[in-house]
Amino acid sequence: MKKINPNLTLLDVGAGPGTISIAFAELIPDGQVTATDLDEAILQRAKAVADVHGVANIEFQLADAYKLPFADNSFDITHCHQVLTHLGMPWEVLREMLRVTKHGGVVAARESDLKTQCFWPELPGLIKCHDVMLKKPRGGSATAGRQLLTWALEAGAERRQITASYGAWCYSTTEDKKTWALAMTERVRGGRIRKIGLESGLLTENDLDEMAKAWDEWKERDDANLGMMHGEILIQK
Repeated sequence: MKKINPNLTLLDVGAGPGTISIAFAELIPDGQVTATDLDEAILQRAKAVADVHGVANIEFQLADAYKLPFADNSFDITHCHQVLTHLGMPWEVLREMLRVTKHGGVVAARESDLKTQCFWPELPGLIKCHDVMLKKPRGGSATAGRQLLTWALEAGAERRQITASYGAWCYSTTEDKKTWALAMTERVRGGRIRKIGLESGLLTENDLDEMAKAWDEWKERDDANLGMMHGEILIQK
């Protein structure tokens, strides 16, 4: 698409810290990326990262994925990554993504399938962390990856428009393990897992401390590894 149109417009829905959005902007220097999220503070941090990297062809906008504040047929590419798994009606978000995508454009989504996650060693704290993630007390799906095709059809796409595939994450090198463990300990000590776990009553402070220590231990183990499948779809509008 970039070769045909170097001035691509791309929407990244639920951009979070913006790392993927910024990477997209770097890939299409003559195009324009719009990154959205529901959290203004996260968007401000993402903007700061973009500024540090000198990426100017990106803007950050507060937006509800269920009601995107854009006109029909606005973007060449509309993308989300690890967003739909957290939502109660993910097909409605895909419907919105299709609406704002131009005819001839593409909607792209990639979602984890948490039930396929496996790790070694099976430390008690890691098992506890995984069990909480599977329960999703605020709604969403632990099998989002395998349901993407169904959700796309429910959003109104025709089967002939959809290309479905699977990918995998594997964390086994020293650097990869540190990256994953850092992300998980941040969620446990002050992020989403801590907040949801305490609010729902599924976790105590002692549980969270055990989980964080388990991730710290896991990353230092030579035999530690983790893998998980992801579902992927491309919808040609």
